[in-house]
Amino acid sequence: MKQVQNQWVLITGASSGIGQTFALEMASKGKHVVLVARSESKLRQLAERIERTYRVKTEVIVADLSQADAPQHVYEECMNRGIQVNVLINNAGFATHGMFEQVDGARQQEEIMLNVLAVMNMTHLFLPGMLQKRNGTVINVSSTAAFQPDPYMAVYGATKSFVLSFTEALYEENRKRGVQFLALCPGSTDTSFFDVVGAEEASVGKRDTPEHVVEVATKALATGKPYAVPGASNYWTAQFARLMPRRQMLRIVGGMLRPRSKSGKPQKAQA
Repeated sequence: MKQVQNQWVLITGASSGIGQTFALEMASKGKHVVLVARSESKLRQLAERIERTYRVKTEVIVADLSQADAPQHVYEECMNRGIQVNVLINNAGFATHGMFEQVDGARQQEEIMLNVLAVMNMTHLFLPGMLQKRNGTVINVSSTAAFQPDPYMAVYGATKSFVLSFTEALYEENRKRGVQFLALCPGSTDTSFFDVVGAEEASVGKRDTPEHVVEVATKALATGKPYAVPGASNYWTAQFARLMPRRQMLRIVGGMLRPRSKSGKPQKAQA
């Protein structure tokens, strides 16, 4: 990211986990931050911590980005407050887990609205201002789930595949126009994400720390990469998934993510 005085960074899903860590990291570099999430109390506490520790400006915008009009609301709030966003971090997202037809349909629709449409709309709203100044950065948080279909997390995997493809395409469109794009694809990370999912089997492999995930993102931006996968094992697993016969890969991933019974054993797939 180019160093510019009085830069504003907007982070969605800023109240905890990777989003909160991004906010603290950006503030530590002297950047002002716009914190966006649903929980006003958590955002206020984080804003006070940032202002007290780093002496930068903070703005709080409470929004549920799974609602269709929320990105426009966030954009208008920034305009009304005189904020020109230099760095946009689309981090907010959640997953559902289970047999597709058994997962609540309305919840899966919210998942698509947040993971896909909010990312697209936030980018569409804030990108023109960056292009006008020929300076900006957009980080879209995808997942290692983006590199292959994910049985029992079918909607989540599809949404993250969208984020990866979308971001890489915009990376190429904008790489000579002053705006850098990065798709950040973490694996399992030690956040409240899996508490929301409500299924421990959705967490595959050793959990990374949010701090390491953000550090990888910062290094990837410095070298101009279009995407980054934190953790060597996650990186090679992502590449292997692209080379393996797809039927074999689906069986392996399905075996890892299959819902488990109370005894911890995988449930049999229903006919």
